Amino acid sequence: MRRPSYFKLCRRPFAVLFLILASLAVAPLARSQASPTPPAQQQPDQAGPDSGGPGSDSGVIALPKKKDAPEETPPPAPAEPKVKNPEGMPTYSLRVDVPEVTVDVGVLLEKTHQFVPGLKPSNFRLYEDGAQQKVSGFKRVEAPITALLICEFAAKNYTFIYDMRNAAYAFVNQLRPQDYVALMTFDMRPQIVTDFTQDKRQLVEALNSLMIPGFSETNVFDALYEALDRLERIDGRKYIILIASGRDTFSKLTLDKIYKKVKASQDITIFTVSTGGAMRAMSVGGGMSASIRELDFLQADNQMRTFASMTGGASYFPRFAGEMPDIFQEINQNIRNKYELVYRPTNAKQDGTFRKVHVELVDDEGQPLRIQDEKHKPLKYDIIARDGYKAKQEVE
Repeated sequence: MRRPSYFKLCRRPFAVLFLILASLAVAPLARSQASPTPPAQQQPDQAGPDSGGPGSDSGVIALPKKKDAPEETPPPAPAEPKVKNPEGMPTYSLRVDVPEVTVDVGVLLEKTHQFVPGLKPSNFRLYEDGAQQKVSGFKRVEAPITALLICEFAAKNYTFIYDMRNAAYAFVNQLRPQDYVALMTFDMRPQIVTDFTQDKRQLVEALNSLMIPGFSETNVFDALYEALDRLERIDGRKYIILIASGRDTFSKLTLDKIYKKVKASQDITIFTVSTGGAMRAMSVGGGMSASIRELDFLQADNQMRTFASMTGGASYFPRFAGEMPDIFQEINQNIRNKYELVYRPTNAKQDGTFRKVHVELVDDEGQPLRIQDEKHKPLKYDIIARDGYKAKQEVE
C-alpha cells in the first residue's frame, strides 16, 4: 500500500479547516435567504370612496414645514404716529372704510308696465342729497325672489276677503320654482301661516285654510312692523307683498313710528295691493256715513302708497278681480328685472343720518332719455327706486 506523501498529509488539515470556516460563513446567508420575506406594508388608497376620484398617486403628500415654506413679504405699512393719552398709555384707532351703496333701479313703461332692457351705465345719473355720485358698478339683475306675502284677514265685509284671496292666488300662481315665499295674515295681531317655502302647493293650501277670521280689527301698522323686523334678519334682497285695505283700527304703533321703521329698512322693497275697490266705487254718494268711510279709505290709500314709494316699490288699487293677473305680472317684472347701481358716497361720514337718493335717465349727450316705439312714438316710463337709505352709525 502506498502512503501519501508528507506534503499531502500536511495540506489536508488546512483544507478541512478552510471548509469548516467557509461553511460557518455561508450558513447565516443561507438561513437569511431561506427565511420568508415579510409582506410589504400596504399604502392607503388615495381615491375617494365611490367618488371616482384620482387614485394614481398612492404616496403620502408631504407638506413643507413652516420654516421651509417660502414666506411672502408683505408690503411695508405706512408708519403711523403713536399718540399717547395723558396717562401715558398708547391709544388705538379703528379705521373703517366707507361702505358701498347698492341701488336697485327698475325702469318700466308707463302704459304697458314692460321692463325697459338695453340701458347702459352712461344712461344713469345718480344723486345723493343733491350731489352727483360716480357709479362704480353696474349690472342687470334677474334672480329668484324672497318675499313675504302679508294678507289682511279680518271679520269685515266679505268683499275684502274675496279681493285678498284673488290677489294672493294671482301672486302665488306666478311664482317660479326657485322663489322663496312665506305667508303672514293679520287682524288684531299678525300670524305666520306658512314659513318660507318653494312649494306652491303649500302656499295654496294655506290660503285655502283661511275660512273664518277671528277679529274685525285690521292692525296693519303692527303687522308691517313685525314683518320688517323678521325680514331684516335675512340676508339679501327681500320683498313684501302687502294685500290689505290699508285701514288701521287698533295698532299699538302710530303712523309716524311705522313710517320711520319703513324708511330705516334696508334691502326690503314693499309692494301694496289695496282691497275693497269695487265696494268703495259703489258707495260713492251714499250719504254722510259713506263720505266719512270714503275719507278713511283715501287716508288708507295714501298710507299704502307711502309704504311702497319709500322702499322703491309700487302700489295698486284694483276694482275688479280680472285686474289681478296683470298687476302681479307687473310686480314680477319689477321684482325680477333690475338694474343694480353701486357707488361710494362722496359724503364719507358715518353719522346715522338719512341720505336722499335720486336717479335720472339721460342720453349720450346728457339730456333726459327719450324712449320711442317702432313707429317713433314717444313712450313714457317710470323709474322705480327707493328714495334713500340710512347711513351706518360709526362705532367709537
